[in-house]
Amino acid sequence: MTQPEHDVLKAAQDHLWLHFTRHSAYEQSEIPTIVRGEGSYVYDIHGKRYLDGLAGLFVVQVGHGRHELAEAAAKQARELAFFPLWSYAHPKAAELAQRLAALAPGELNRVFFTTGGGEAVETAWKLAKQYYKMIGKPLKHKVISRQIAYHGTPQGALSITGIPAFKQMFEPLVPGSIRVPNTNHYRADEITGVKGMTPEEYGLWAADRVARAIEMEGPDTVAAVFAEPVQNAGGCFPPPPGYWQRLREICDEYDVLLVSDEVICAFGRLGTMFGGQKFDYVPDIITCAKGLTSGYSPIGAMIAHERLFEPFKDGDAMFAHGYTFGGHPVSAAVALANLDIFEREDLLGHVTRNEPLFKQTLDDLQDLPIVGDVRGAGYFWGIELVKDKATKETFTADESERLLRGFLSKALFDAGLYCRADDRGDPVIQLAPPLVAGPEEFKEIGSVLRGVLTEAWARL
Repeated sequence: MTQPEHDVLKAAQDHLWLHFTRHSAYEQSEIPTIVRGEGSYVYDIHGKRYLDGLAGLFVVQVGHGRHELAEAAAKQARELAFFPLWSYAHPKAAELAQRLAALAPGELNRVFFTTGGGEAVETAWKLAKQYYKMIGKPLKHKVISRQIAYHGTPQGALSITGIPAFKQMFEPLVPGSIRVPNTNHYRADEITGVKGMTPEEYGLWAADRVARAIEMEGPDTVAAVFAEPVQNAGGCFPPPPGYWQRLREICDEYDVLLVSDEVICAFGRLGTMFGGQKFDYVPDIITCAKGLTSGYSPIGAMIAHERLFEPFKDGDAMFAHGYTFGGHPVSAAVALANLDIFEREDLLGHVTRNEPLFKQTLDDLQDLPIVGDVRGAGYFWGIELVKDKATKETFTADESERLLRGFLSKALFDAGLYCRADDRGDPVIQLAPPLVAGPEEFKEIGSVLRGVLTEAWARL
């Protein structure tokens, strides 16, 4: 190890506070340190190569090492490195807003920029509250979201999040957030108490829980429903057929805004530019981030229906909300260049054409006794792990701890695959490679998973 490498590792050990990380895990070992990337692969400080099976964090859509994105950032920084969107505009933010409005479905024409996904969710809830006050419905402030769903870490977004363990240390949170069942059809019998529901039946049942929640809270108090096209936390829950259409009907019936949280699902992750387009629904608001720049510079956005902007057009009306770096000129320039790559290389078509093969690669693992369910869409999949395939018996908390953190996470990484072994809900492995990945990368993913999961079962 060279002295510079030693210094970097020591700096990370002594001074870097990692996100969502148990630092005790690195008391006796170095923190894994990634130094560069190329295509679907990243390299650590020792030169070892890993297949990036999570696109960084569901982010690096066009792959690592795209020089044109770095050049777009440098060019913009030379021209105008920073100016805020507080009462002023700059060309790249205006151009990007126009482009996103053209790509978004329906009349989602107004783009409010943030620096990330949690801020976009926060913005959407604040807009919903203010919008209803401005049109004479001041009691409408509550939000409905789904169990185990993750919507971000700011206080408002965290309140909407449905993962109790992430919230307990930060309570009291923002009041007015209500939880409903998610779309995990694999566990439908347990969730509903009814055996043998078809996906369609379960989807309508789950959507109708939203209607019941609105009725129980009082329609005059509920402002919005927040849901992801494919729910991330819990392991990639796709919507059953008809679910989103019924949700749209319910929101229209009770005058509740439908917010599609597409921080992960937008920008090609499902094979469409926006996640709602995959499942044929038009929300009132889209929240997005991550893939908009493929991670080459931070940005997020709330894209709102034109009617939600109407009350702000006249008199002294103002949305008293903003972020210093929202719509940053460099990030906006990178986003535009990123979208150019999408068009030039037909990444949406690439994902759509390769989705069946990726699914088949993962489905092939269902011959393993530890694999209970494979689910997802596009380049966004989860594998649920079980103790008993026949009964769907899951692992205890202690068993899950030993399986995921005690073995799987490190074993997958050591085998050259960076992905996520997670227990927000039942134990799952999540996979979301860069959108440039294809058959060769899928084959490698399948091979590593088969070897590591076979060993995991032998250790149980």
